[in-house]
Amino acid sequence: MANKKVVPQAKAALNQMKLEVANELGLSNSNNVDKGNLSGYVGGHMTKKLVEMAEKQMIGK
Repeated sequence: MANKKVVPQAKAALNQMKLEVANELGLSNSNNVDKGNLSGYVGGHMTKKLVEMAEKQMIGK
C-alpha cells in the first residue's frame, strides 16, 4: 500500500514536523538526513503528536 497523502498541500508541514520530532528525540544532524529516511521511530512519535493535537482540537483546547 502506497503512502498517499490525504492533503498533499500538507507535505511541507509534515516534513518540518519530522525534523522537529527527530530533534526532540535527540537524533543529531537531522537536517542533513533524507526526510524519507526519518520514518519508523520518528513516524510513531509523529503519529502520537498528531493524535494528541487532534484530540485537543476536538475538545476545543
